[in-house]
Amino acid sequence: MKEHMNDKLMYVTFGVLLLFLITSHLRRMRKKETAARAAAERGKLFSGGPRAQHPHIDATYCIGCGACVDVCPEGDVLAVIGGKAGIVNGHKCIGHGLCAEACPVGAITIVMASPSVGADMPQLTPQHESNVPNMFIVGELGGLALIKNAVNQGRDCIDTITARLGQIKRGRSVPGVHDVCVVGAGPGGISASLRAIERKLSYVTLEQDEFGGTVAKYPRQKLVMTSPVEFPLHGKFKKLKISKEELLHFWQKLHRQAGLKVHTSEKVEDIRKEADGSFSIHTTKGRYRAWTVILALGRRGTPRKLDIKGEELPKVMYSLIEADAYTGAKILVVGGGDSAVEAAMGLAHQKGNQVVLSYRKEAFSRIKERNAKRLPEYTKTGRLKVIFNSQPVEIREKSVLLEVAGKVREVPNDYVWVFAGGTPPNEFLQKVGIQLGQRDLSRDTASEAKLTRRTA
Repeated sequence: MKEHMNDKLMYVTFGVLLLFLITSHLRRMRKKETAARAAAERGKLFSGGPRAQHPHIDATYCIGCGACVDVCPEGDVLAVIGGKAGIVNGHKCIGHGLCAEACPVGAITIVMASPSVGADMPQLTPQHESNVPNMFIVGELGGLALIKNAVNQGRDCIDTITARLGQIKRGRSVPGVHDVCVVGAGPGGISASLRAIERKLSYVTLEQDEFGGTVAKYPRQKLVMTSPVEFPLHGKFKKLKISKEELLHFWQKLHRQAGLKVHTSEKVEDIRKEADGSFSIHTTKGRYRAWTVILALGRRGTPRKLDIKGEELPKVMYSLIEADAYTGAKILVVGGGDSAVEAAMGLAHQKGNQVVLSYRKEAFSRIKERNAKRLPEYTKTGRLKVIFNSQPVEIREKSVLLEVAGKVREVPNDYVWVFAGGTPPNEFLQKVGIQLGQRDLSRDTASEAKLTRRTA
């Protein structure tokens, strides 16, 4: 009888414990779903939706496990609502693709933005070839963000060129004509150049600024990659979080080991097709010839200016590399993206600086989750002040006039940084014969989803 009572007590205890665990789990799930629904409501304020590649979730296969939610580096892009995953803040998504890799049932594929988002994009084939035969475009300029995409595309373009080079040259060997000219030495250009060495192609790489392209201009310690990628002449780079310095150091190492040659501070001004089918590439320093061309220019182009009085003053800058070079100063940062927020926090961290961050909208809507979480740490100290619904109307020697809610306020100031994006190099693209216009980016869905999985 005593043993029977003990068994009964054990079963009751187990049942109570199981009920407690189930109740706790359901409570946590309800709490998560409430937060997710709130995030979805906030997301409706920014109805533009995803701006580039983003996840598509097949509800038929989704089991609501939340693995995709947990791995997203951008925060509350995804959420589980009603037992199924869904996009609640699509405007924050920049297409890392980690959600597709984490999904245990393959319910997520990475698809492209809607055709309306692809306005003023170059017309490209799935092989990234433009309407000009044998002229390719890779990276952000072609409509895809993320360093890993540029790396993958640069590598694959060289593979395409290698396969067709015999047909292009028709057995001819013309002195002084390279197999490929790579324009730009950022992620896509470096990848293409290394692959050209690997494939034993003759190449010339031209960069208008410095080795590393736009990445070299990022603020110190900026995280630039969040997933593995395969680099030519190296293999898979497995580190999950890579800072600007780590990536540049890695590229420099490959640069030396591979004997990579890059012509820096040499801007391409024009590209013309010759009668024999080759290209003539005209730069600020000379002229080159090549059978094929890869444009890895990036999409930022020339920094966009405010077009206000005083913007020509030497204290106005459009990029920040070494924040610790500025101390004991009054600083204005203009912009509402990650570059502006990261620059403002970096400058506020330096001794004696007082930083004002001016943004024309009422709230930040497109910054990374990690930046949104870090920002309050700086504003609480008083060394960083954010002024929403504001914009500069005049820059003076020792101050800036800010229009805030219809009123003009004078803010003492030593330096101004403007992060208002850039003007895409559309004029140059049209000059060399590349057609621009509205493009259905979704046609690349299958190949890019395959790429994401292949390089995971």
